[in-house]
Amino acid sequence: MKLTPALAAALLILVTPAHGADPRQFVQLPEMMRDHMMHNMRDHLLALQTITRQLADGEYDAAADTAEQRLGMSAMQRHGAAHMAPYMPKGMQTAGTDMHRAASRFAITARDASVDGGLSKAFGALSKVMAACVTCHSAYRIH
Repeated sequence: MKLTPALAAALLILVTPAHGADPRQFVQLPEMMRDHMMHNMRDHLLALQTITRQLADGEYDAAADTAEQRLGMSAMQRHGAAHMAPYMPKGMQTAGTDMHRAASRFAITARDASVDGGLSKAFGALSKVMAACVTCHSAYRIH
């Protein structure tokens, strides 16, 4: 059986002791950076919600634009990725970069869906964006 990000998250829930111990790696960030990262992650969730609504409404190009501008490789500078990276473990950096790359690939797939009706391909590509989120949130925590 292949360990997918979704399966890893489910297993994390199952193996986390009921008394609240958290097995994820704690990542210490300066308060200002922590607040910035939390803001970015909340915006990522809002972007994902917007994208799924846009796909449901058949607004494929709008979904592509939202993904690229708010989640894709184009968004990395605005998110302060270069300033944040030195404070993150390598695996956390990789998961973040994977999410941004997957969002840019999704944007292309969503634009293609407007031409060929490949909505299932668009949702498959969007799932890869969310899998990168699950991977990171399953392995790391900040406070």
